[in-house]
Amino acid sequence: MIMPIERIADWEQRLARQDAFWECEIIDRPPVTMTLWEPNPDYPQPAAKTWASHRERWMDTEYVAESALFGTMNTAYLGDALPSACPNLGPEILSAFFGCELEFSEGTSWSIPNLRDWSQADQIQFSDQGIYWKKLLEMTDALLEIGNGKFYTGLTDLHPGGDLIASFRDPLQFNFDMIDNYDQVKAMMPRLAVDYFHVYDFYYHKLAAAGQAITCWAGVISSKKWYVPSNDFSCMISKAMFDDLFLPGIAEECRHMEANIYHLDGPDALRHLDSLLSIPELNAIQWVYGAGNGRVTDWLPVHQQCQAAGKGVQLWIELDELETVMDALHPEGVWLTVYGVQDRAMADAVLKKVAQWR
Repeated sequence: MIMPIERIADWEQRLARQDAFWECEIIDRPPVTMTLWEPNPDYPQPAAKTWASHRERWMDTEYVAESALFGTMNTAYLGDALPSACPNLGPEILSAFFGCELEFSEGTSWSIPNLRDWSQADQIQFSDQGIYWKKLLEMTDALLEIGNGKFYTGLTDLHPGGDLIASFRDPLQFNFDMIDNYDQVKAMMPRLAVDYFHVYDFYYHKLAAAGQAITCWAGVISSKKWYVPSNDFSCMISKAMFDDLFLPGIAEECRHMEANIYHLDGPDALRHLDSLLSIPELNAIQWVYGAGNGRVTDWLPVHQQCQAAGKGVQLWIELDELETVMDALHPEGVWLTVYGVQDRAMADAVLKKVAQWR
């Protein structure tokens, strides 16, 4: 049984619309998420603190949990939006479970490469005894406790496959590996996949046992076992190399889940779109074109290509793009976040318009 959100009466219907998205189906309309900042005096901002370092702030579990409660309880979730919060130690946390150290800045973290030579590849081993695994587990438990009935606790940001090995090696060095150590990279992939599935399943089962709908940084909130396959490194390599080295692992990730949305990052990764669309178990594409590369409506042919292949699309659009998107795409398999909504009346108008989308 999924835990209800106490202040949202129609939470089951919101989940149902997002579940239908995976099958390119609609119940009454596509899922639409919008939020408004609405201060709630019952949930004040956590008391100001000072930390000796960025690392200390990131690792402050109590502050992370209290900030999540403040953020979610001071936000109005409109349309199909539902409150959620995810434990987060940065996008390369998975590498830390294999011995990488993390460096923290104000806004992100990154791993320090730990595979200096391929002769040491067998020494790169997963462990659930390190400080970062224990901290992520602690944060997840804290969010589950403080968010009970108030928000859904999600999965952290995990990047397996090619991005994981790139974090072991450093992305620049990994480019050379594509020429000099191709066979070693290919041999390492299956072993890392086993460990990734263990990590994902551990946290999936933990959240499911607590009655959580499944979510992560990508924003979809669903009753299904789902995640976000990705390979940001793929923008550096050819289609042929991607298809041989990384596509089989991405397809295996898709088969491991009930639903998937691929994070396709940057114009240089578009060369791989046809390959990704060929994966039967892949449900949807999240096309991230990057800052300075226009808006959603500048890339409608990409989204049309995805729909023509029977895949869904996740779109973050500005309010003035809505009609153009509705004219260019069909509603089945579209998941929308709409920005620029100023009040509830505007949100209601958006929902009324989207309900007429045929």
